[in-house]
Amino acid sequence: MNIPNDPAILLSYVNTLLRDRYPSFDELCKSLMVSPEEIQRKLSPIGYSYNKEKNRFM
Repeated sequence: MNIPNDPAILLSYVNTLLRDRYPSFDELCKSLMVSPEEIQRKLSPIGYSYNKEKNRFM
């Protein structure tokens, strides 16, 4: 599946899915057929990383 390329839009998209549909980042990635590294690579330049305890990018 294609994910947004713009980091700010991707951040909102991923965090909304994590909040509403997926109990973990791994499950979200499996469902979207995207590697966790790809999402992390796109969000790290704007200062965000995954927080497992909160199940969101912060």
